[in-house]
Amino acid sequence: MVYLINTKMPAQWPIRCFLAVMQNVKPGVSIHDLCELGDRLIEEQVKLICKKVKKEKGIAYPTCISLNNCVGHLSPLPEDPSIVIKGGDVLKIDLGVHILGFIATVAHTFIVPAEGEILPHTGKKADVICAAHYAAECALHLLRPGHTNTEVTQAIRKCADIFHVNPVEGVLSHEMKQNCIDANNVILNREEIDQHADEFKFEAFQAYQIDILMSTGEGKTREGPNTRTTVFKRAVDRTYQLKVQASRDILREINAKYPCLLFSLRSLDAKKRRLGISEIVKHELVDSYPVLFEKEGETIAQFKFTALILPNQTIKLGGPFPLPHVSSQYSIEKEESIIKILSLPIAVDKKKKDVAMDVSK
Repeated sequence: MVYLINTKMPAQWPIRCFLAVMQNVKPGVSIHDLCELGDRLIEEQVKLICKKVKKEKGIAYPTCISLNNCVGHLSPLPEDPSIVIKGGDVLKIDLGVHILGFIATVAHTFIVPAEGEILPHTGKKADVICAAHYAAECALHLLRPGHTNTEVTQAIRKCADIFHVNPVEGVLSHEMKQNCIDANNVILNREEIDQHADEFKFEAFQAYQIDILMSTGEGKTREGPNTRTTVFKRAVDRTYQLKVQASRDILREINAKYPCLLFSLRSLDAKKRRLGISEIVKHELVDSYPVLFEKEGETIAQFKFTALILPNQTIKLGGPFPLPHVSSQYSIEKEESIIKILSLPIAVDKKKKDVAMDVSK
């Protein structure tokens, strides 16, 4: 797979942008300003690498910043009501970069410092962050030829049960290919009777976006009443002859700048986007990514990374980023199945036969 030719490059794409956004997080700063900063930094950073590539690089996933019970896709426009960060908020930063359609995404959770806070953080905040962290680590260790997507989903559930939280429903980790952030192979964050994925084995020379979300609540999501959708992706298999000139202009801009990856309305023509996007959405020329929430008072934790599966090792792109200073009353120490997964090596000895270990027991 061509994805693996430049393994050293994509590892660096999101890191500087992410850290710069993270360093600007403090009480009183607005979510819009941080999202705008993240997108601007992505565009600036990609200009410094692969200088021979003039256009086919930039944002693969617009900067989204979600607080507390917000699950994701929050990327406000300048005219939207201001959402301001407060000390003690649990904050998730989520963004993605691409060059020539090869994608690296990252999301991370941390707690906004508050005046007079006592560390480490404890209680449900600590529980949900620990569960998401260990689930992401289990997924990384299971991303080896011979293991399956079902094993990852089961490990996510086990981590949630240990820390007495719930995986968020409807979340998928996808295989990624060139110019495709959501290929057919998927890993469920949470399996339900009506939410099932066909089982498959991981293979060498595949790339995956692993997205783990945990909730202190039931893990059920809903759209917020006062937040509009601003994140979309062009539905490349759909066409329609638009009637409104502003809609045609916006669709032309989308096709030129974001023909197959995610974008925020913030990056489109400010005068035409509000009017133009309505007809485009109505006729399903784009897929919408609505802002989702858990119940008020609950907390969502998220960890996302891109991983490349090679015959003898799995490479995690991006990070490591500092983890929140938390201490849970629960522990994985007595859960043998999780310990067994975390003991699987990321790099495999070439001289030894790589046989998938049974971690289901």
